[in-house]
Amino acid sequence: MKLKGKRFVILVDTQFNDHEFWYPFYRLKEEGVEVVVVGTKSGQTYVGKFGTEFKAHKAPGEINVSDFEGIIIPGGYAPDHMRRDQNMVSLVRAFDQHEKIVTAICHAGWMLVSAGILKGRAVTSFFAIKDDLINAGAKWQDNEVVVDKNLITSRTPDDLPAFMRTIIAACKG
Repeated sequence: MKLKGKRFVILVDTQFNDHEFWYPFYRLKEEGVEVVVVGTKSGQTYVGKFGTEFKAHKAPGEINVSDFEGIIIPGGYAPDHMRRDQNMVSLVRAFDQHEKIVTAICHAGWMLVSAGILKGRAVTSFFAIKDDLINAGAKWQDNEVVVDKNLITSRTPDDLPAFMRTIIAACKG
C-alpha cells in the first residue's frame, strides 16, 4: 500500500487487450492506488479481445486531470476506437500538458499520435505501428520500456512487468 492516496486513470474501449488492461489495474490496486476506468461513455460495458468485460466508471469529461498521478492506455484494437472520440484524445493530451504520467503499451501509441504529443520524444510500441509513431515525429526504439520525461511506453504484454515497475517507480517520484 505504498501509493495509498494516489489515483490513476486507465482507458478502456472495445477490443482492449485484456492482459494490458487487467495487469495494470490490479498491480496499481495492489500498491494502494485508486483506479478510475474511463471509457467514451460512463457506465458502458466494454469487452476485451479475449472476452473479459469492464464497465467504465467515468467518461473523459468527468475527469479533472489535477486529481490524478497519471493515465494508462492499454493496447489491443481499443486505441483505434478511442482515437475516434475527441474527448478521449483531449484527455490524453491534457495529462501530458499537465506533466502527469502518460503511459502506453503495444498499439496504444496510436492514441499518442492522435493526441499530438510525440514530436521529438523517445518511445516504443508494437513493431507494426512503428512507422505511425515515427511519422508523428517520435524517436522509436526497440526496448521493453522507454521513458521520456513523463511518457512511459512498452511494446507487448511480455513487457508488462517492466512497464508496471517503471510506472510505479515514477509514481513514487
